[in-house]
Amino acid sequence: MTRRASIPGADDITRVELGNGIVVLARENPNSKAVTLRGSLLAGGLLDPDDKLGLADFTASMLMRGTAARDFQSIYDSLESIGASFGFNSGTHTTGFGGRSLAEDFGLLLQLAREAIYTPTFPEEHVEKVRAQLMTGLALRAQDTRDMASLLFDEMVYRNHPYARADEGHPHTISAITRDDLVNFHKNNFGPRGLVVVVVGGIPAAAAVEQVRAAFEDWHNPQQPAQVQLPPWQPLPERGYRRLDIAGKSQSDLMVGTGGPLRKDPDYMAASLGNNILGRFGLMGRVGDSVREKAGLAYYAYSSLGGGLGPDPWIIAAGVNPANEEQATELIFKEVERFTTELVTEEELSDSKSNYIGSMPISLESNGGVADALMSIERFDLGMDYYRKFPDEVNAVTREQVLAAAARYLKPEQMAVAVAGPPRTEAA
Repeated sequence: MTRRASIPGADDITRVELGNGIVVLARENPNSKAVTLRGSLLAGGLLDPDDKLGLADFTASMLMRGTAARDFQSIYDSLESIGASFGFNSGTHTTGFGGRSLAEDFGLLLQLAREAIYTPTFPEEHVEKVRAQLMTGLALRAQDTRDMASLLFDEMVYRNHPYARADEGHPHTISAITRDDLVNFHKNNFGPRGLVVVVVGGIPAAAAVEQVRAAFEDWHNPQQPAQVQLPPWQPLPERGYRRLDIAGKSQSDLMVGTGGPLRKDPDYMAASLGNNILGRFGLMGRVGDSVREKAGLAYYAYSSLGGGLGPDPWIIAAGVNPANEEQATELIFKEVERFTTELVTEEELSDSKSNYIGSMPISLESNGGVADALMSIERFDLGMDYYRKFPDEVNAVTREQVLAAAARYLKPEQMAVAVAGPPRTEAA
């Protein structure tokens, strides 16, 4: 099989929309004896009430704790008996699920998925066990300077926007969630509309689609709400700064940034390649070279660009000695100023393009990598031949387009600076 033939495209991806609106994508890998299953439901944190943030995440954590057909132990005994894995996760927009089994056991994997999605029982004793686990996670978050800087950043950049809310909630919101809340969240929000199911591996695509059809096409939920529409987002009117003191820490974590492009925005690729130059390529990019290598001010320094259904963050993050917070921030802004006013070099852009084009096929060498790619194709409406056309899209980006994207999103005078670290008296 040639490398190009190994890249998924319209000629070897089967896409079917079931009668109840579920979209199924399947791709056979005849060289694999295993199958990867991925799914995405429109039931994420955007649906959480303000006073019960974390409800979607809590619900997702309960789905494997018992179903109408199996209790907690039986579910995991069934998975273990076939050497399979399966689980759920929750994000801002969606609740996801995924698993892996041998091709011959795919029917059982799909049955377990159906039971967990359709008929979870939310056993009371497991509600409290999961609550305790979630509360432990939140306690650990409160002591993590990087996590807390991220929360501060979101509160600043996304004020008056749903992205300001913490998907995992807060101790008082998790404490307020009852079993009835979990039951009702599932009953009201889980449904076939917007559900995407992806199957990749050692099973013919047509057979995979029919098995998914048999498992899910009879599902209907008239109560399921329409997809949440995000309100407009506006950048900060001026540069913002917030700092959180966490006693007993020796390092400060800082985040500088703003909202970035949507995944489908025309300048997303230019922004992404530019971000690679700014703070990702070669593990550090310009920011790492300036702040960490040359100035010696940071333990780590990098930039990150989201790119999703909404204005995910474009940030520069660094871990620093508390005494170096201001100096590191100043250097970061100098790099942002240069990045938004001067063209990147031909060599920088060429190296970044080579990195993207060379790493893409590697990401598609596993069933899981292909499944993730197909999910992205559907979720962001990229087109079935997106990965075949990817090198051309990357190579078409110019230095001028990188500069234009940088200047559009990264306005230093409208960016947020969020810092979490030891109190100044401790750091002195």
